[in-house]
Amino acid sequence: MHPARRCSSIIHRDLTALILSSLGTHPKKSATPKISRHCHSRAHIPLSRSNSSPILQACQMGSSSSSSSRLFSSLPQTLSSTPLADPHVDDYEYEQADPDALLRECEEVLRNRPPRLHRDIMRIRASSLQNEPIRIMQWNILAQALGEGKDGFVRCPMEALNWSERKYLILEEILTYRPDVLCLQEVDHYFDTFQPVLASLGYQSSFCPKPCSPCLDVHNNNGPDGCALFFSRRRFQLLQTNHLRLAAMMLKTNQVAIVATLRCRLTGQFFCVAVTHLKARSGWEAFRSAQGAHLLQQLRNITTQSYPEMEQEEGIPLVVCGDFNAEPSEEVYRRFMTSPLGLDSAYKCLSEDGTTEPPYTSWKIRPSGESCSTLDYIWYTERAFCVDAVLRIPSEEQIGPDRLPSYHYPSDHLSLVCDLSFNQQPHRLM
Repeated sequence: MHPARRCSSIIHRDLTALILSSLGTHPKKSATPKISRHCHSRAHIPLSRSNSSPILQACQMGSSSSSSSRLFSSLPQTLSSTPLADPHVDDYEYEQADPDALLRECEEVLRNRPPRLHRDIMRIRASSLQNEPIRIMQWNILAQALGEGKDGFVRCPMEALNWSERKYLILEEILTYRPDVLCLQEVDHYFDTFQPVLASLGYQSSFCPKPCSPCLDVHNNNGPDGCALFFSRRRFQLLQTNHLRLAAMMLKTNQVAIVATLRCRLTGQFFCVAVTHLKARSGWEAFRSAQGAHLLQQLRNITTQSYPEMEQEEGIPLVVCGDFNAEPSEEVYRRFMTSPLGLDSAYKCLSEDGTTEPPYTSWKIRPSGESCSTLDYIWYTERAFCVDAVLRIPSEEQIGPDRLPSYHYPSDHLSLVCDLSFNQQPHRLM
């Protein structure tokens, strides 16, 4: 059965209180932690991160397994509601949860599903203890309304797309890699799932919906989908957020972007991170190129701003994540590669010559046929950052003959994860 997304008038009225209660704001009896299944594919990937990682500290402070169990046990209730944004509820108001306990609960809920795709890390170079890398995660998570109602994944059983379990698969993937910066597309459960849960794990966030989301055409939808950007509030200070509506050929389009200007609290270094999702479908190559040109111009304007104590003389470094819906052969890809912003693609590091993108980041079967494409990228300012590690792409055998999404993977796009370090030595603030 499709999960219900309409809430009663009581839940509409008290959604904020319900979410805060689920995060342990109100005292409850302690819950017994569930026993997780043991599977090598669900083990944490060792990435040589130091024990003093700010994001791990943020996730673990002031938390208990009982509070995290309350959080996830209440998710079926909070997820049955429509997204209501309360401007008076801030990310800081959520009690901190234990990420390990949340991961165990995900595994327990998913115990009857096949193990998630096992993916190894390719280490590019050794990380410096004095210059803690920034873990970036890019992922089109597949909007729930589109997965169930419009995308037509003919080889994926509808049961595999049931939100009551698929949400745990998505959260399990995020909890496994625990990024410092998380960039998501096709988010249509921001307010009732990702914002409260990730706020409890120490993330500050921003959401920008599409002006005319195709999710709204689906019966019993959960509101518009859009881009969402999350970052560790313990590690980074937010200086500015820009929500952009991309233009093409002098016309406003249905695609958006979020740009956040951050400062590392430990080192004082500045950088901008952007998340976007360009127009889909073949035949729209010139349109995507125009959207990319507009985004690059906006990024140039934003990164040339100055802030007190900023020492960068060449502009603020950039990380740009997104589902570009474009193969490397398209003009929009070439625009980014040749931009005056000096960007390079992190996932080229997986190739032997360092110049080739992965063979695919999305693999699906629709009524129109099978599609195996490279569409997703993590761009970074080459003069400012170096790539320390990259999460490998799973093999065709791992993905399976029915492709994505599936019982063991929640989206038709693969997540991309990389560790970036600043090239220059950090200037610590005392």
